[in-house]
Amino acid sequence: MISLLKQHYHNLQDAIQNLPLNELLLSPDEETQLRSQKIDQLIEHETSLLDAGVGERLRQEFYSWGPLCSLMDDEAVTEILVNGPDKIWFEKNGCLQEHQDGFLSEISFRNCIERLSQAAKCFITVEHPSADSSFGDFRLSLIGADLTQNHAHLSLRRHPKNPWTFERLKAHQWCDEASIEFFKNLIQKKKNFLVIGSTGSGKTSVLNSLLNLLPANERVVVIEDTSEIALSNNASMKLLTREDPQGILPSIDQTQLVKRSLRLRPDRLVMGEVRGAEAKDFLMALATGHAGSFGTLHAQDPQQALIRLEMLIQMGAPQWNLTAIRRLIQLSLDYILVAGREPSGLRIFKGAYRLCSLEDHGFLVEPLDLTSSGKTLEHL
Repeated sequence: MISLLKQHYHNLQDAIQNLPLNELLLSPDEETQLRSQKIDQLIEHETSLLDAGVGERLRQEFYSWGPLCSLMDDEAVTEILVNGPDKIWFEKNGCLQEHQDGFLSEISFRNCIERLSQAAKCFITVEHPSADSSFGDFRLSLIGADLTQNHAHLSLRRHPKNPWTFERLKAHQWCDEASIEFFKNLIQKKKNFLVIGSTGSGKTSVLNSLLNLLPANERVVVIEDTSEIALSNNASMKLLTREDPQGILPSIDQTQLVKRSLRLRPDRLVMGEVRGAEAKDFLMALATGHAGSFGTLHAQDPQQALIRLEMLIQMGAPQWNLTAIRRLIQLSLDYILVAGREPSGLRIFKGAYRLCSLEDHGFLVEPLDLTSSGKTLEHL
């Protein structure tokens, strides 16, 4: 199939290259329009002689996303990774697999990247060789060849159309009924917490599920780099960071958004991912009246999460000593929830931990036995 497609593709490329130049002394715009019409006619003629499936795939190479079309249309595909024209991988049902299709030439690969950049308004330059944006149902990340020393790299992560709920997570064996009861109590009693886990462990899905537990009359302000979290009600709102690779507009980071959010009358703050100096302002907000707030943090376990949190706060307050940083964490954070991922790709809830006290050597963290729901809920 691939070899047949490549043969027809190269036939078309040869025909396009041999199209006559501006013999009629047309204006540049008229010449471009005429050339586009002739190219369309060539493609239409070539594909009309082929099997319907082959013809459609060839059109996709010229007009759409080429071999990525079938992956984008498959709702079960959660992530697409493109390392080059013939190096395409995708995640489906939690497992990474190699795509059996590929771009038919280096030219069509570059053209597809250009079309995606235009559609997502995600442009890279020599000064800014990487960029992130949203594209339809996907979060798009693009890295130029200057950084990869080979081909441009493209990553597409699908946003779920239907926000996750704990009932859906339970049906996917992520957690049990006792855990769901614990999460409901966390929300009702307005405890502050972080959801932690490694890349792809489902932290954002957990955040969406938690938001579904919120009362309809509570105003939540969500802060994100890329829009992935669904708002819980019409009273809530979202703030997104801004980065302009062209350098025309000033960048707006999460630290600025946290400060802005405090003027928007939030009942709760939700941080898509704590990843920088905004950790200091976010935890200060939690410690001074915004109970029931939560966010995610990239870490494997509670101890690693707390160490990383200390480092991030220090980025925002380098003049603070470790004692002051730990006191802030103690005042602002009640629990840590751990999301995990099995080697099989199955995502699971690995447990909840309570920050008991701050000792001379660091935090004392207690794992909770959620099967003893009565005893556990007394801690809340």
